[in-house]
Amino acid sequence: MALEDKLAALREAAARRIPPDRLAIMHRATEDLRRSGILDRIVKDGARMPSFDLANHDGRRISSADLLARGPLVLSFFRGSW
Repeated sequence: MALEDKLAALREAAARRIPPDRLAIMHRATEDLRRSGILDRIVKDGARMPSFDLANHDGRRISSADLLARGPLVLSFFRGSW
């Protein structure tokens, strides 16, 4: 199954599982983000990620340069709870 088909199936399953009022809130929040222009500011596929320095789970600062010095770096972004 192609990725697009899998994503469509996930969306359909969510639409059946999530109460309509909450689904409407989620869609409205997504549309608000799109209208904000955020998509124009994201890192595009294949582009170099800007360097960063963030706190880890212990509150210690860690930089992308330090992580990259150890090998390839994979980032995962989680929007959080609705």
